[in-house]
Amino acid sequence: MRIALISDIHGNLPAFEAACDAIEESGAEQIWCLGDLVGYGAQPSECVELARDRCDVCLAGNHDLVVTGEIDIADFSSTAATAANWTRENISAEALEFLKSLDPADPSREPGLYHASPRDPIWEYVLSTWQAHECMAAMGPRVGAIGHSHVALFFHQDGGEATGATAPGGTEMDLSSGKWLINPGAVGQPRDGDPRAAWLLLDTDTWMATWQRTDYDIDRAASAIERAGLPAVLSERLYSGQ
Repeated sequence: MRIALISDIHGNLPAFEAACDAIEESGAEQIWCLGDLVGYGAQPSECVELARDRCDVCLAGNHDLVVTGEIDIADFSSTAATAANWTRENISAEALEFLKSLDPADPSREPGLYHASPRDPIWEYVLSTWQAHECMAAMGPRVGAIGHSHVALFFHQDGGEATGATAPGGTEMDLSSGKWLINPGAVGQPRDGDPRAAWLLLDTDTWMATWQRTDYDIDRAASAIERAGLPAVLSERLYSGQ
């Protein structure tokens, strides 16, 4: 099966729409979302509605969980907390109910799905090989998909220490042997220096993974943030992918 893995949409509707269009053109049979439908962007309800329509599997991320009240907003930075409070006040009742129905992990699948990591699906940022080594040791499935860090990357372990690297658009990896943690990067707010929407195409018959990047209308997303009165940094960072 050809699966498109996406994560960290963060209320950025133009990026999500562009990614969905590119995914449809790729021939992917399903879309699996690793969470954070809402967060920093100004169109949370629209993103949740699109996820309900287009995603076959969807997790909850920490930004989703703070909006539903399941985790404490005091654990967020001031900018993230401002965006979370705004989202609480502006999200539709239907979108909020959908977020409440989601969980931050689904290890029953192959690949196993975790918003943040196999050992802490809500909070852990997996950015180092030693973290990945410990996470893969705690992981049931041979391959795990993670989001949360907003960085497209991979980690691999085959009997020794874990290795890993970032995965620019166009990176292809054969995941057919050993254990893997793969991160598709962020649709709505990349933080790896490439502002394009990030996603990953995974063929679970051949276990080939291809990291993808898709252009979108950043001006439209930034303007929505500015009109909403959210912190300016949330619109400015979209242009640099940081």
